[in-house]
Amino acid sequence: MAAPAHKTIKDLDGKWLINKSISDSTDPILALQGVGWLTRKAINLATITQHLSTTTGPPEEDPAGAPITHIVIQQSATGGVKGTTEKRALDWTFRPHSDWLFGDLQGRSRYNSIAAILKEKEGKGVEETDAKFLCDGWLPETLDGEVVESFVDNDGKQWTGLQLWGFSDVKGERWLTRRFAVRRKDRDEVVHARLVYEWVGELDA
Repeated sequence: MAAPAHKTIKDLDGKWLINKSISDSTDPILALQGVGWLTRKAINLATITQHLSTTTGPPEEDPAGAPITHIVIQQSATGGVKGTTEKRALDWTFRPHSDWLFGDLQGRSRYNSIAAILKEKEGKGVEETDAKFLCDGWLPETLDGEVVESFVDNDGKQWTGLQLWGFSDVKGERWLTRRFAVRRKDRDEVVHARLVYEWVGELDA
């Protein structure tokens, strides 16, 4: 179902399922990221659910530091596809991450605004092109409010990914959406995609 009214960009806690019928295919993204055909096929056939939880506290590496927002994404899938866990600290500081699907990478996240992203990328060639795609298609609450902005750099597999989270209108309903721009670092190749997430329910107590 569409996102309930009480869910906002600052409160995404709950279970969300990728609705493939109204999302772009993930296969071109995964192919660009160097994921093998058999794995891509298994992911394409799987039902993928994400459990999102939000907390506030100091960075893990600095227990005495100032509190920041943390989002943990526990992803599970049917069909024997392994799950993953992502930890995002929203202070725009690069931190390492490693999992079975993407290997070793560096990522950073923050809350940002559409206007600030467009201004930052203005005149920067392909970055501006990507930003125009990423910043398109949002509801007024997202256009005028905030998004989650996440950037990933996988130097080993030679790709970067920038994504925005917010809410968009899909067939007249409000849905949690992520827009992606994934680029090769070693050649001029990019995939733009939109994934739409279906509300499944609150997290188990």
